[in-house]
Amino acid sequence: MKFFRLDLLTLLISLFILNSCKNQNSLSLGAAGASGTIGAALVDTSTIIINTVPEDSVATSGQLAKNPLAYFTDPIFGVSVSNLATGLNLPFSAAYTPPIGTITIDSARLVLRFADGFYGDSIESRYTVNVYQLKTKFRTDTTYYNTKNWGDYSSSPLLGSLTFNSRTHDSIKIFNIITGAPDTLIKVPPQIRIPINPQFINTNLFNASTTTLSSNSVFTNNVRGLYITLDQTKTTGAGGIFMISPSDSLAVYYRTVNGATIDTGVVLLPLSTLASQIKHTYTTTIQTELSNTTSSRGTIYLQGLAGLRAKISFPNLLLNLRNNLLKKDSDIVLNRAELVVTPVPGSGIPYSPLPQITMYRLDIAKQRIELEDAATTSDPRSGGASVFGGFYSPTKQNYHFIITAYLQDLLLKKTVDYGTYIGAVDLSGATSVPIAPTAQVGARTVAGGGANKSSPYSIKLNIIYTKIANK
Repeated sequence: MKFFRLDLLTLLISLFILNSCKNQNSLSLGAAGASGTIGAALVDTSTIIINTVPEDSVATSGQLAKNPLAYFTDPIFGVSVSNLATGLNLPFSAAYTPPIGTITIDSARLVLRFADGFYGDSIESRYTVNVYQLKTKFRTDTTYYNTKNWGDYSSSPLLGSLTFNSRTHDSIKIFNIITGAPDTLIKVPPQIRIPINPQFINTNLFNASTTTLSSNSVFTNNVRGLYITLDQTKTTGAGGIFMISPSDSLAVYYRTVNGATIDTGVVLLPLSTLASQIKHTYTTTIQTELSNTTSSRGTIYLQGLAGLRAKISFPNLLLNLRNNLLKKDSDIVLNRAELVVTPVPGSGIPYSPLPQITMYRLDIAKQRIELEDAATTSDPRSGGASVFGGFYSPTKQNYHFIITAYLQDLLLKKTVDYGTYIGAVDLSGATSVPIAPTAQVGARTVAGGGANKSSPYSIKLNIIYTKIANK
């Protein structure tokens, strides 16, 4: 570890910058109660212990903005698969009476709308999605996690299939069927429309018993739900990770003949909330990192889809600050502590790094809580999400965190480090700092660790501190 004493001019410039406008590049903690400033220094060190560890499991059902549907082979990380499960409901989730007359199904389409967040190969890969009937009922009163196993469907009857290219931002045109009126062509948001076997619709809807159609609960018990997966044998290239919006439906287009009257219509069977089943099969490189948690590593791996995070601690730095700088007649105030995470050059080609990462700690009950610098509602030293950071800078090609208050409290033993982590987060534009594990982002980052102190890409901790005299 090296310590550099700044001359008076540099110190004055630093203090001027630290007291200017409030953003991530200018934040300081005041030296309240100090009897006088007797010195200042800039410490640039990489004495950090950091390891790659698995992410916590995450709930993938409920009112989520999007759910992953994935089959993606990453040359660094390995294979990531995410399948979807959902329930199927009667129209308006109420008793249903089929149309009068002879009903003929023209087509049935399972509609899955794309959300922002595709990650993978959108050019050379071609995808095939398959739909099956769930083996067990999808329950809306149950929380499903990414680790939920919905069963093996390799030998199950196929309800529908579609081969498609990744066009997650291209709207399409479909016919809007209006009963008793001419059909009209309308533009709809980007989506895939998977053909479903008409026999499945006839069996479970138009030809179902009045008892089955008398209530949504009876109908969902009989139908159970749908299982949606990307076919690994037919998807070509590296594949990718799609994000699917909720509130979609199975649209059934039909014709009725009632005497001399012929008409067309559409009935929509709403889907329940989606749930994702996620599995990662890691490369030997990643497995080696996961097996070593005792020493700081030269590279860390951060991954969305509830994949990987990094555990970080600063024992050497804090020990040296206490032993070498704290004297009986003086104390230290940290004016600024900045953690810099830099992706390994070339690791973002062709797959870009995470647009945002987060940093958090555990409390004594091993529950996630915000760092002091991110806790806008409970700590007056917090500068908010924009100051705390974690956003990827395309120009500087790194991430920055301001963790001044957290390290100050560690230094003064006001905070105990029960575990501090850096992980993937969904770029949702939230005003607060998100710290929960997420399956709603598919990207990943390969960054420098703390083992190689001489590497320009290793993780860095830059500290500006003021040495103050005690009364």
